[in-house]
Amino acid sequence: MGRVYCQNRTEPRKTGRLNFHPLSLTRMQIIEPKSPAEFDKYYNLRYEVLRKPWNQPLGSERDEGDDTSLHRMILDEPNGKTIAVGRLQFNTNKQAQIRYMAVADGYQGKGYGRKIVGALEDIAREKGIRTIILQSRENAVKFYERNGYEIIEKSYLLFDKIQHWLMVKKITTD
Repeated sequence: MGRVYCQNRTEPRKTGRLNFHPLSLTRMQIIEPKSPAEFDKYYNLRYEVLRKPWNQPLGSERDEGDDTSLHRMILDEPNGKTIAVGRLQFNTNKQAQIRYMAVADGYQGKGYGRKIVGALEDIAREKGIRTIILQSRENAVKFYERNGYEIIEKSYLLFDKIQHWLMVKKITTD
């Protein structure tokens, strides 16, 4: 199984019980996918949420940056269901990018996306990153604004249908 993280989402838990997610009655874990089975679940959620609704082929949820990026996912511990996923890509030694954020249907709007964003931001801070950028789909702009991101500009149209916005957040005071 992947690594289990403490409440601050950055340090591996060494001992103790798993925490219950405050927004759910079930046990949730933020993990770094490690095994092939965990990555299968991770990529499956990316596909189901980000590609399948637009009739994109299986495999389009992956890219060449996956091997050099860091990944986090939230699992519903009792049933092993993947709830949310996200990737942190390092563009420079001072800038990272959040990509491929997805939250499963039925779990959106319950704080799971915020948990993934927070975990990725914590990793970025630990690595000395100063700013995080992302390309938000139009329907997620308000979510990112609530998490401290600001719109820089209208960027591109994905699949000739989904407007994206370049957004940024400064995560250090240096």
